[in-house]
Amino acid sequence: MLSNHKIGFIGGGNMAEAILKGLLAAGVNPASIIIAEPTAARRDLLNEKYKVNVSGDNAEVAGKTDIIILAIKPQVSQLVLKGLKDVVTKEKLVISIMAGIRIAAIETALNEGCRVIRVMPNTPALIGAGATAISGGSAACANDLDLAEHIFSLAGFTVQLEEKLMDAVTALSGSGPAFVCAFIEALADAGVKCGLSRDIATKLAVHTVLGTSRMVHETGDHPALLREQVTSPAGTTIAGLHALELGAFKGTVMNAVDAACNRSKELGS
Repeated sequence: MLSNHKIGFIGGGNMAEAILKGLLAAGVNPASIIIAEPTAARRDLLNEKYKVNVSGDNAEVAGKTDIIILAIKPQVSQLVLKGLKDVVTKEKLVISIMAGIRIAAIETALNEGCRVIRVMPNTPALIGAGATAISGGSAACANDLDLAEHIFSLAGFTVQLEEKLMDAVTALSGSGPAFVCAFIEALADAGVKCGLSRDIATKLAVHTVLGTSRMVHETGDHPALLREQVTSPAGTTIAGLHALELGAFKGTVMNAVDAACNRSKELGS
């Protein structure tokens, strides 16, 4: 599906590298990939590690490729898009992974009829275990969406959604890894408080979260059902769950996702 395409990255950070690794693992020729990255040391690293082409010129990369992946911070989006306007034609597919930036804003900043796909991946894509949502712009066709889904499926799970749901996706799966890491850290700290060494506590916390996630995924059971299987009458688990309820654990997590969702909306406004 990708063999006849030239792929350009505008930005060479961690998420760009995650997508790049998926492409190369799927057999895409590194010679067909160009990365625009402002930092010389980062360009050198990407070139040496992955044998892809690199450049310090965004417009040059966009002009030489037909799939352009915008992997830049949303705060610089308008400046970068202004520099791409003259070279991004409707023959090119633009895929944005910028958090909070609406498709309409990208279409307006570029050219009429520009084919834009908005994508929200997350950092586990770095190890091929990402969760990514995809939405298409007004000029994007079904083949464009399928192509974008194929690219990101190389780094994990993908789903196509309406753009109006993207702020929720950004908050849940985009910011979610940070929330899960905070939970793992809290579990490990609690283990240390109860007498375990830091190393053992951290490993137990990590594998507990990893194993439980796999159980939910592989069984398809509702998390509440799996939770009940661990919760014996008058046992240790119900005592701990009671403490979580007293601390408004669920409400706090929901508030965290809600706050991230609201921030995503602010970035796009």
